[in-house]
Amino acid sequence: MSNFRFKALEIAQSRHAMQVTAPTERVGDFFGSYTFNNEVMRALLSPEAYLKVTEAISTNGQIDRTIADEVAGAMKSWATSKGATHYTHWFQPLTGETAEKHDAFFDITLDGKAVEKFKGSALVQQEPDASSFPNGGLRNTFEARGYTGWDPSSPAFLMDNGAGGKTLCIPSVFISYTGEALDYKTPLLKALNALDKAATAVCQYFDRNITKVTPTLGPEQEYFVVDRALFYARPDLVLAGRTVFGHSPARGQQLEDHYFGSIPPRVNAFMVDFEFESMKLGMPVRTRHNEVAPGQFEVAPTFEEVNLAVDHNALLMDLMEKISEKHNLKVLFHEKPFAGVNGSGKHNNWSMGTNTGVNLLAPSTKPKESLRFLTFLVNVIKAVHDNADLLRASIASAGNEHRLGANEAPPAIVSIFLGESLTQALNDLEVKSEVTVNKGDNVYYKLGLNRIPSLMRDNTDRNRTSPFAFTGNKFEFRAVGSAANSASTMTVLNAIVADQLNKFKMDLDARLAKGEKKELAIVDILKEYYTNTKRILFEGNGYSDEWVEEADRRGLSNIKSSPEALGIFVKPESLALFERTGVMNHAEVESRYEIELEKYIKNVQIESRVMGDLAMNHIVSTALKYQNKLAETARNLVELGMNAEAEPIKAILREISTRVIAIKRNVESMVEARKKANNVIDTSDRAKLYSTEVKDHFDIIRYEVDKLEEVVDDEDWPLVKYRELLFIK
Repeated sequence: MSNFRFKALEIAQSRHAMQVTAPTERVGDFFGSYTFNNEVMRALLSPEAYLKVTEAISTNGQIDRTIADEVAGAMKSWATSKGATHYTHWFQPLTGETAEKHDAFFDITLDGKAVEKFKGSALVQQEPDASSFPNGGLRNTFEARGYTGWDPSSPAFLMDNGAGGKTLCIPSVFISYTGEALDYKTPLLKALNALDKAATAVCQYFDRNITKVTPTLGPEQEYFVVDRALFYARPDLVLAGRTVFGHSPARGQQLEDHYFGSIPPRVNAFMVDFEFESMKLGMPVRTRHNEVAPGQFEVAPTFEEVNLAVDHNALLMDLMEKISEKHNLKVLFHEKPFAGVNGSGKHNNWSMGTNTGVNLLAPSTKPKESLRFLTFLVNVIKAVHDNADLLRASIASAGNEHRLGANEAPPAIVSIFLGESLTQALNDLEVKSEVTVNKGDNVYYKLGLNRIPSLMRDNTDRNRTSPFAFTGNKFEFRAVGSAANSASTMTVLNAIVADQLNKFKMDLDARLAKGEKKELAIVDILKEYYTNTKRILFEGNGYSDEWVEEADRRGLSNIKSSPEALGIFVKPESLALFERTGVMNHAEVESRYEIELEKYIKNVQIESRVMGDLAMNHIVSTALKYQNKLAETARNLVELGMNAEAEPIKAILREISTRVIAIKRNVESMVEARKKANNVIDTSDRAKLYSTEVKDHFDIIRYEVDKLEEVVDDEDWPLVKYRELLFIK
């Protein structure tokens, strides 16, 4: 048992759940205690400054520098009183990770004394090196200047450094010297602003009191947890974030006993710990549970404004990784870290709310409210129908490519699930011009059990196989990858809905100008929209082969390759949409296309290199050593005259040789394909070669390696096995 794998197993098996203590008895006493929230601002700012800041947040206005100085002073006072020694602009560059550069809260005077210092200029703007972050050709390497700018709509927060100090983190946008967005946040804010304006204008037809529409988001985060020692015993997990090899264990998820089962003690302690820290940071995480696959779990927050929800999800992922280290665990956000069991997604539950407290996607029994609900529902359907390929592009990545359509996640075909009652309501609208929506809370299950209260039935069922499903008062975009920054998807979704609502307003205004009655004109437009887009509605099993065939007959796209999907971003109609809504200009879209292609290439390249290294330096060498042991045994049997007894061993020897030859041949072919791809200058063509000629070898090599895992002695196998990784206690 000198094998590194067994040492890691010994360490993992000796660990127990850590004790976690709540900061205080009541959540309300510490929730948001690490955030510079409204309550703190009201207490520390002058009434004039507080009013200007809150007005700027609600109207997307600017904060002048004099007010910024007062806010900076209040932030510094608050942060240092809680142990902060540094501050940073916390931003989300196009690397997929968050970024920060810490500066101390002091300066040196001419006579050498240290004085605390944090001015409004430092709060509003900082200057990281823009050439060192992905920019898709927007900046040359020698053109280094870029700017981060304070986003006051997302509260500043304190991050515990884990070594006694804290850092004040200021959520910020990131732009180049020439003004182009180099981050996820800037286009998202523009898309949210575009939707606010478009949706508010449509709401005015129904209620003049509605002056603002706020898109909301609740991202459910799926993830795997493995022991830290076992993680570091798997080079592929360390370098690629997923296991490139691994035979399925005898027991996986087939018993369906892990989902909502008892949470393992070590994992539960980790969950409790990061939830307490999340609460301090104002993140409203409320739900925790086991997911379907062994070793897989989920955390879900309550709904928040989209920009804040995206910030919180990025912060939550970072926090989970840090807290897991304390518990000797590792969190895996890769979409498909293990073959043969479910991968992980980030279910984006999206809706729209008004300043009057109305959820625009909540059904109603009142005629006027029903018409408003159907107006927004049908416009969302049309937006998704007309821009399905663009929405597909927003979730494209190397990791998600392993997951989509793998009989566990939504397929690469974008479709919408509404449920029986809503579909019937839209059919009635189309055929009879009648607007009738039944709220689900009017229907109860009768159980016939006196001690059990009546159960309320929703107006739609749930469809786990639909990528874009209506779930009662919101849409759940289930196809987003677990490692993704939701800003990319939310930018596209809010932009296409804003664009569609603008078109609806133009269509309606044209009819009203002809003297048509408003309600009748709205119904006629919705009928036309529904008739032209209902092919995207699907109520059945999205995993089935029949749906793939049916979708093809309907003319729906099935874009399986990420490079192909990403190409949708730079189509003329996509560029025009982003420009029309003011979300991104052509240069910004094209740079993102280049960046995402490069990320795809690099991820597949890393996986390929890891696979080649493990196959040749770990698996093949181990198999050959084991083969020598078997050959010696077979030789001894033959010398003893036991030829028949030696035959099964000879068969194993031949199998090992056959598989080793196949592995070596395919690894060499994969390396040659990689060299060929690397010599291609055009990024799009290079990505396509990685997607086909390089990646095509993955499953072949994996099959041979996983078969060797079944043959080679367990004592000799160098990699931690799935049965050891997945069933953490």
